[in-house]
Amino acid sequence: MNSIIYPHELQLGAVYITPILAVLFLAFFLTLFSVVFLNKTRLAKLFYAPSYVFLSIMVLYTLLIDKFFIRF
Repeated sequence: MNSIIYPHELQLGAVYITPILAVLFLAFFLTLFSVVFLNKTRLAKLFYAPSYVFLSIMVLYTLLIDKFFIRF
């Protein structure tokens, strides 16, 4: 049985925020860094619809952060 207790909310000073907000914030900035890397290496030109690639990378980061870092 897993005995790890995950928080239902995160505390930032005196303000409580939901973990999904922190996960989405982190995933968004990781996606921005990934897209900048794809643009610098000119790999972005290989994709048909860059906005869908941005969205799919963000979904992947959200799932990975949820699985291994912050549970919501």
